[in-house]
Amino acid sequence: MKLATGNGRIRKVVIAGGGTAGWVAACALTHQFRDMLDITLVESEQVGTVGVGESTIPTIRTFHKLLQIDEREFLSSVAGSFKLAISFENWTRPGARYIHPFGTTGVNTWSVDFHQFWLESRRRGIKSELGDYCLETAAALKDRFALFNTGQNTQQWSMRWTKAASMERRDVSYAYHFDAGLYAAFMRVKCEGRGLKRIEGKIAQVRQDPENGFVQALVLEDGQVIEGDLFLDCTGARALLSEQALKTGFEDWNHWLPSNRAVALQTEADGPPVPYTRAIAHEAGWHWKISLQHRIGCGIVFSDAHMSDDEATAKLLAENPAKRLREPWIIPFRTGRRRKAWNKNVIALGLASSFIEPLESTSIHLTLSAVTRLVQFFPFEGISEAAAERYNEVSRMELEHVRNFVVLHYHLNQRDEPLWKQCREMELPPGLGERIQVFRETGYAWQGEDELFRLDSWTHCMLGQGVVPQNHHPLTRALSDADLKTLLDGVRKPIDAAVAAMPSQQDFIDSYCRAPDSAWEKMYARARQHEQVTGKVAGVGGDLKQ
Repeated sequence: MKLATGNGRIRKVVIAGGGTAGWVAACALTHQFRDMLDITLVESEQVGTVGVGESTIPTIRTFHKLLQIDEREFLSSVAGSFKLAISFENWTRPGARYIHPFGTTGVNTWSVDFHQFWLESRRRGIKSELGDYCLETAAALKDRFALFNTGQNTQQWSMRWTKAASMERRDVSYAYHFDAGLYAAFMRVKCEGRGLKRIEGKIAQVRQDPENGFVQALVLEDGQVIEGDLFLDCTGARALLSEQALKTGFEDWNHWLPSNRAVALQTEADGPPVPYTRAIAHEAGWHWKISLQHRIGCGIVFSDAHMSDDEATAKLLAENPAKRLREPWIIPFRTGRRRKAWNKNVIALGLASSFIEPLESTSIHLTLSAVTRLVQFFPFEGISEAAAERYNEVSRMELEHVRNFVVLHYHLNQRDEPLWKQCREMELPPGLGERIQVFRETGYAWQGEDELFRLDSWTHCMLGQGVVPQNHHPLTRALSDADLKTLLDGVRKPIDAAVAAMPSQQDFIDSYCRAPDSAWEKMYARARQHEQVTGKVAGVGGDLKQ
């Protein structure tokens, strides 16, 4: 069954809103479909963006390869640094720390995963950490980074050792830290060169078909009428099309994720960038620190039922004494999702579609994933109800999986404060309790076919959050002490040797992708211009509330 607008054929796409979501969508569509579509993006310099999306996960590299984006050009344009892991500090209790790495850990067999052998080694009294057997963890802890076969002459930086059969790996698994404003600007340059039309203006009205409710056009404050066949809602959590026009509805997840506000800050760098995001728990939420080439992005995520805006701001400033590049700004947010990502002829992307707090750096990934899905499902010949339903179902499952993984961190804690006690005692979303209990009883973890977070992620995080398996796979006991030591040494020694040969991340950046001073000077000039136009700091207008 087709639900059509006009003749049903989709040729004119209108993207409502810019920011990361709007410009990523524009870049993908103009790259993939080129002359097949007429694409227009409408945004206003007077509308603020959140501007704190600075941390990503490795899937962004695949997306960039599809768009033929050169990594070195990209990183130097967005003042980017590399990210191998997330450092979780104080989450089980004050003073505790563990690393959630992006890479694989050890060598799995078809019947027994590596962490089961590690659990057996602990039973036998062999002292080590699971992260000792993961290249990304070992490199992150020493603030080092290198790439395999980058064409550099410095051979000691090459990861040639990873060709060893015992590892079967060719490279480190990594993501990026970057300036979100510079990223949107970078994507804008890419797609404007491919024929995309950008219109400056604020949306005053969403014009709909009186019979079926489909969106027909956007009416701007200056009277311009932008007609289209398909509309992408990238207007942030205001969701001007998806919610305010189509009344899609919102599913609230605050009962599982109680943090609902953040205060953000940007400071000068206080040292060389570290190759990981820091997530530091505090009495009413957590504190992020993200190292870019030229600055630190930091902020306090908190529950306003347990901490006031003033208290959070004071805490943020006290813990980040470096010179401020921007004054702190408050970001209210609401965790949850639109009940339909695709409703009639409107597809919501980014914050217009959903928001899961940034603990596992999934916000940009979820936008990239949704855009990829749109390319796969693109309705050239008219909107298929069945395709839209499938798109929505896949979107829902993806979001719920990410939500559950983030809830895991809040729930598995041993802290005494009211917020943490509430999270420890709350009823869990479907499926999460089973994962935790199975791992606690048997050491078994799993990864669904379409799930973002791998077995290694679940394993490192459950162990790191204090879940100690009561048992582990009996086949591991068949190994003699000598064979078990050979297995562990065969994994760990090449990792130790590789990390010892790596440069510091700062040295690698200086050689590979150092950004010119003009990159971030342009960003701050744009922020100052925005403040002059609107009377407020860029970022304040883009709150994450519905």
